Amino acid sequence: MKNYGGHFEPDKKVNRIRELQQEMNEPNFWNDKKRSESIIGEFNELQNALNSLKELKEDIKNNIDMIELLKNENDEEIKDLVINNIELIKERLKEQKVKIYLNGIYDKENAILEIHPGAGGTESCDWASMLYRMYTRYFEKKGYKYEIIDEQPGEEAGIKSVTILVRGSYAFGYLKAEKGVHRLIRISPFDSNSRRHTSFASVSISPLFENSNINIEIDEKDIRVDVYRSSGCGGQGVNTTDSAVRITHLPTKIVVTCQNERSQIQNKEKAMEVLKNRLYELELEKRANEMKEIKGTEDAINFGSQIRSYIMCPYSMVKDHRTNVETSNVDKVLDGELDMFINEYLTRGN
Repeated sequence: MKNYGGHFEPDKKVNRIRELQQEMNEPNFWNDKKRSESIIGEFNELQNALNSLKELKEDIKNNIDMIELLKNENDEEIKDLVINNIELIKERLKEQKVKIYLNGIYDKENAILEIHPGAGGTESCDWASMLYRMYTRYFEKKGYKYEIIDEQPGEEAGIKSVTILVRGSYAFGYLKAEKGVHRLIRISPFDSNSRRHTSFASVSISPLFENSNINIEIDEKDIRVDVYRSSGCGGQGVNTTDSAVRITHLPTKIVVTCQNERSQIQNKEKAMEVLKNRLYELELEKRANEMKEIKGTEDAINFGSQIRSYIMCPYSMVKDHRTNVETSNVDKVLDGELDMFINEYLTRGN
């Protein structure tokens, strides 16, 4: 961090900030709202990154100065301050290190997160709702904005599925570490005999490709649009119109639904946006498979194996099976403290 260069690339960031400032000063800058918002987002992101690096460098310099002072004067108060600062600097350096690994082509994009329970009925539906809560807490801690575009409640408890649009800096880059099967072991609250149960739920993550970046044409004859009444909890807020939309893409059998908006038109627009993302992701997967065949590799993503276990009985532990990172504080993890798992996964070059 002496010159905070190398991987941190401050000069490159400064040059890019200047380029963006020139674009922002153009008379027609606000003519294209989506483009202008994208430029402002990138500008703020680079500016914040550069300021963080400068502040970190300054804090390191100040700490070194205090260490030099301790060589001539044994001040316990300064010593305690230095020790505390060292730990804080270590954490901030770790955060900067993680960002270095967020260099994938889509890591900066927003994300679509989906949760689906596995076999097990009510148990798995309840586990899916616990994961749903865990991720929304994580989004709040990260300062991410999220929008529920579809949620299907379980028959007795929990959820059958949920689809969430997540918007924030490097949302996909961080959340891609969560893709896979999550396992829960606990004493079931639904079992009158208080027996131990194992539940599974899958988490799917894909980048949110903005419409302007997606060159996907959808022929009207290739889709079937069904409308139905949105599900809800009842009461005064119940939706009494057929505003929910389900779109089936006939060639690929992909089905997307949206019922968050009160308007059928808005729900259809959201559903079409997700469908375009799915088709784009499918095209990318085809290209990736072609490249693997050319290279002669047989690597494949295995969505059927658990990536993490959340054990609440007979002992407390959350363990990530890919990195062996574990903690006994299950409640803290379920309250959205996921950085220890995500950061370790990313810094191992996965």
